[in-house]
Amino acid sequence: MKKHILPGETIGILGGGQLGRMMAISAKEMGFRVAVLDPKADNPCAQVSDHAILTDYDDPNGAKQLADETSVITYEFENVDLGTVGYLEKHAFLPQGGELLKMTKDRINEKNTISSHDIAVAPYHPVKSLNDLEEAYAEIGLPAVLKTCQGGYDGKGQYVLRTEADLDDVRPLLNGDTPFVFEKWLTFEKEISVIVTRSTQGETAVFPVAENIHRNNILHHTIVPARISDTVQKKAEALAVKLAEKIDLIGTLAVEMFLTQDGSIYVNECAPRPHNSGHFSINACITSQFRQHIRAICGWPLGSTALLKPVIMVNILGQHLQPVLDVIDQFADVHLHLYGKDEAKTDRKMGHVTILADTVDEAIEKAESLGVWKIKDRVEISK
Repeated sequence: MKKHILPGETIGILGGGQLGRMMAISAKEMGFRVAVLDPKADNPCAQVSDHAILTDYDDPNGAKQLADETSVITYEFENVDLGTVGYLEKHAFLPQGGELLKMTKDRINEKNTISSHDIAVAPYHPVKSLNDLEEAYAEIGLPAVLKTCQGGYDGKGQYVLRTEADLDDVRPLLNGDTPFVFEKWLTFEKEISVIVTRSTQGETAVFPVAENIHRNNILHHTIVPARISDTVQKKAEALAVKLAEKIDLIGTLAVEMFLTQDGSIYVNECAPRPHNSGHFSINACITSQFRQHIRAICGWPLGSTALLKPVIMVNILGQHLQPVLDVIDQFADVHLHLYGKDEAKTDRKMGHVTILADTVDEAIEKAESLGVWKIKDRVEISK
C-alpha cells in the first residue's frame, strides 16, 4: 500500500454531496488538488474542487478518468456503484476498499458482520416475502421497525410497526423484489455515536462521544460531550475501536448506538465515511473528522481529536434556511456552514451551525435563543 500522498497530488472523491464538499475543503487547505465524480452539475463538492467528472456512478469511462487523474480515491456516501468501486480497487488507490462499502451498504450484511464480532445489535430477521414477515413477527414480536436493506437514510424506507394493523399496512410492500430487515424496537435512553478513524499506517483515533437528538427520523442536533457517565463513554469508544479493528478499517467509520437505561449499548448502524453527527468537530476539535479522514487515506499521522469546548451542532433543513439567514446579526459566536445546494426543500439538509460555549447548557441556551429551532423541550425527553 502506498505510504504517503503529498500536497500537490490529487484526491478523487466519489460523490458530490456535502460530505464530499467538506472533505474537499479540508484537502484544499492541506495543499491537495481535488477531483469529484458525480452526475449532477454544480454539485456541492464540485463547487470547491479543481475538476468535476459529471457522469453516472456506473460509467466505466468516468471511473477510468477518475483513476487516471488521481493519486488516491475515497467515497463520501454509500450509494455508489459497487462495480465502479471494484474497478477502482484494481486500477487506482482506494485504501478504504470495497468490503467496507459492501458491509455498510446492506443492513443485513452490516448486522451479520457486527454481531459476528460479539457486538450487540437489536434482534433482527431478514424479510423479503409474506412468510418471512410472519416468521419475523413470531420470533421478534412488536413493536418493531421494518427497514429496506439498501438506500434508506433520514428515516426513508423505514416503517414503525406497533400493532397488527401496521403489519397489514406493510404487507403490500413485500412483493419479493425488495429485501427488508425486521428489527426489534429498542427502548433507549439516548442515541449516541462514535466516529473512529484508522489510517493506512494502522494508527487509530477516536472522536468524543456525541449525543444525538432526532426529529422525524432526521438528526436535529448533536451535543458534545454527550451527557453520559465515564463508564459508558469508555465502553462506547472501546466498542467503536473493536469494530474498526475487526473489519480492518481504513478511513472513517461512524458507529451509531442506542444506550439503554441499564447501561447496555447496541449498535444501530454504521457509515463508512464522515458523518452528520461529527460535524461539530470542524469547529470544536483540534482536528476535524474531514481533515482526519484525508490524513488517514493519505498515510499522514492522525491529528489530535481533543475537544476544545463543549458544543452543540444543529442541522439547517430547508425550512430553517430563511429563518437562519434572518438572524445572521446574532451570529457573532455562531459558526455557519452552508452546503451550496440549489434548492431549499423541506427536510433537505442545507447546512448546519455549531455553537461553542463554556458548558453544554450555555451552548443549548444560545441555540434556543436564535428562535429558529426548539432545543430545550426535546432535551428533557432525551435524558
